[in-house]
Amino acid sequence: MSPQSPSASAALATSAAPSAPPPPAVPTATYRLQLQPGFPFSAAERAVPYLASLGISHLHLSPVLEAAPGSAHGYDVTGHARVREELGGEEGLRSLSRAAREHGMGIVVDIVPNHMGVPVPERLNEALWEVLREGPASPYARWFDIDWEAGGGRLLLPVLGGRLGEELGALSVKGGVLAYHDHRFPLREGTEHLPLPELLDAQHYRLAWWRLARTELNYRRFFTIADLIGVRVEEPEVFAATHACVLRLLREGVVHGLRVDHPDGLADPGAYLLRLEEETGGAWTVVEKILGPRERLPVSWPVAGTTGYDALHHVDGLFVDPDGLAELAAVYRGFTGTAPDLGGEWGPTVRRAAREVVAHDLAAEVGRLTRTAAAVCEAAPGLALRDHAPWALRTAIEEVLVRVPVYRPYVTAGGPVGAEDRAMLEEAAEGARTAFAVPEEAAAVDVVRDLALGRLGDGGAQRDFCARFAQVCAALRAKSEEDTAFYRYAPLLSAAEVGGDPGSPQVAPEEFHAYCARLQRDWPATGTVLSTHDTKRSADVRAALAVLTECPERWAELLERVTHETLRASGVEAPDRHVAWVAWQTAYGMGFPYQERLVPALLKAVREAGLRTTWTERDAAYEEAVERFAVAGPGGPPLYTVAAFARELARPVRANVLGAALLHLTMPGVPDLYMGTERVYTALVDPDNRRLPDFPPFRTGVPEETAEAREEAAAWLPESLPEEKRALTEAALRLRRERPAWFGASASYEPLRAAGPAAGHCVAYARSGAVVCVATRLSLRLAGAGGWRETALELPPGRWRDLLGGREAEGSVKPAELLAERPVALLVRG
Repeated sequence: MSPQSPSASAALATSAAPSAPPPPAVPTATYRLQLQPGFPFSAAERAVPYLASLGISHLHLSPVLEAAPGSAHGYDVTGHARVREELGGEEGLRSLSRAAREHGMGIVVDIVPNHMGVPVPERLNEALWEVLREGPASPYARWFDIDWEAGGGRLLLPVLGGRLGEELGALSVKGGVLAYHDHRFPLREGTEHLPLPELLDAQHYRLAWWRLARTELNYRRFFTIADLIGVRVEEPEVFAATHACVLRLLREGVVHGLRVDHPDGLADPGAYLLRLEEETGGAWTVVEKILGPRERLPVSWPVAGTTGYDALHHVDGLFVDPDGLAELAAVYRGFTGTAPDLGGEWGPTVRRAAREVVAHDLAAEVGRLTRTAAAVCEAAPGLALRDHAPWALRTAIEEVLVRVPVYRPYVTAGGPVGAEDRAMLEEAAEGARTAFAVPEEAAAVDVVRDLALGRLGDGGAQRDFCARFAQVCAALRAKSEEDTAFYRYAPLLSAAEVGGDPGSPQVAPEEFHAYCARLQRDWPATGTVLSTHDTKRSADVRAALAVLTECPERWAELLERVTHETLRASGVEAPDRHVAWVAWQTAYGMGFPYQERLVPALLKAVREAGLRTTWTERDAAYEEAVERFAVAGPGGPPLYTVAAFARELARPVRANVLGAALLHLTMPGVPDLYMGTERVYTALVDPDNRRLPDFPPFRTGVPEETAEAREEAAAWLPESLPEEKRALTEAALRLRRERPAWFGASASYEPLRAAGPAAGHCVAYARSGAVVCVATRLSLRLAGAGGWRETALELPPGRWRDLLGGREAEGSVKPAELLAERPVALLVRG
């Protein structure tokens, strides 16, 4: 972060009137601050006056409890009993809360119930340290989801750089602990004087080569990340211990709401959320639940709603031209020559990715399910389930898992099963039968289906299978889609977004209106979002990319031109056409391809895709070729051709940026703004989107490079757009704060439909008869078809004034006049 000028510091330190009202119980808008050692509570506090002036009702803080040293995200919690010292500790949080309250704002914090970090050194996680020292007899052993039997009574720790025999020389006993480089492990009582080989075998843990995690790991982890260990918050004492600090801060009024990270990782999300609601007294709570295209949030969950990725999909989809998308996909397949199941088509690509992940990355998890299913069969009354071969059970488990179309079912052993979960698992099982050549062996599918549905009783093994099956479903879905297929299927990069549907990203206005009406009816206080710390690309990058669906032929011409320019200027070719496509789209979406940001994003993309290199099996020569191409191509002389292309599309990009922002800020739900997104914000996947924020006085948002680079970026970016977006954001947020009834639980949502030749380009709706929002979609196609012409929009009764430009209107208005100066309008009656 750059130093602030004295005048800016003084402005940020301005105090609000002492009579500021208390924050509302339900936020009108939240603002996400990604805390880290470089941006602690004190830095957030300096931003409070500015955020209050913007119209924010609640600060939304990333996890605030003790985490691994230096963590830039805080999801690797190491201690639940205290606020993170690197951020300023509890006093720092209390000071921030007091400053927020003085400005009428509250605090929402992110909590992480599913997992804890396995830090280096390991003693930083005190609960885990005790388990490593005392083993299954430790009172903390119930905290963690460990399969002690599978490990022979020992916990596998995959931390060694090589096989144990090769690493013995790096292991030693120092100060009563076992040391391995920066790692530290406790010693079981009475073993400290044993010879090293015997000492290692005598511990409650087994140090092992990191590559064994894939098949031998015997604790539940977050997805496939071995240094995040699963926590059993389903146990009452574990819930109490891990939530005591946050609940105390809630009761004392330091914190006012919660965001729950990854509830689908829990054994019983519904039961957990019921307990959480009881303990918080019904504080506003949203859950990071990723909904499938036709999936609905369980109505029994006592929460305000989701964190908003479903809203992201519906807003983004409005700006995707379905006809142009089909043309763009055809160009993509012709340019890359990609096979259907390796990125050429979405369906085959995601199915292949799921099979790879379930058989490879999640082998240890599938192994645990197989052992549990076999144990149930062995112990079944009357020998009814004997003689199901382990291989058949494993095959059945894998085949059912890859056919579950959503993150997970919500079932407990012996409990009721919802109709949707029953139908989904029955259908998955029916498809799984086709994997067996012998019909009698396919009966293993029935066992797996019935265990997943909780039909075979509620004994310990049955409960374990039912819960773990659902948890593995969630891990499989995330790893195979978001972290693999999203990087393989790349016709339109903006469609590959959390909560999105790359195979069908477009959303018709009628579908958007139906979704908003459903939110207002069922989840009026849910979260809505466009950019987060987890989005693959920020909203403004996606807004630019969506324009490509309106001009696929121009994109195809650009690709051919820059491909030839790169080869002519440097003699460098992309190592494959897929990475070339991804690189050029990324460069265009960024606006100006800074090498220090572009190269890491491309390397992450090719590793996640796993086609030529991966995180664990890196092809150094291929990655070097990717980097050479990125520097010579998108980061070299052809970048000026890309910049010129981007300038040609500046007007439709502006329409998309402002249109998405207006819809997000005024649709049903509580909008959550990611830090910096009130202005133009171009960020790629993490860690790029977790850079330190830059609060007022705002710079251009451009990294400090050469003057030429800054001029080039400014030429791509319409000069007025950052300020236009900020003014729009401020107008909408202040309106929500001053008139919460127009947008809250008692509000209404009424679609407004234009009539005329360009009616499909107008998205409009009224909120509570007092606010009308109008946005332009597919503006490039609109201009190519002759503009709005005689298209008209009938406003609700009354006289209306546009808060963005002051224009007044009533009755039937022409978008050609209403939207003459800007592609959006925010009208208020009277």
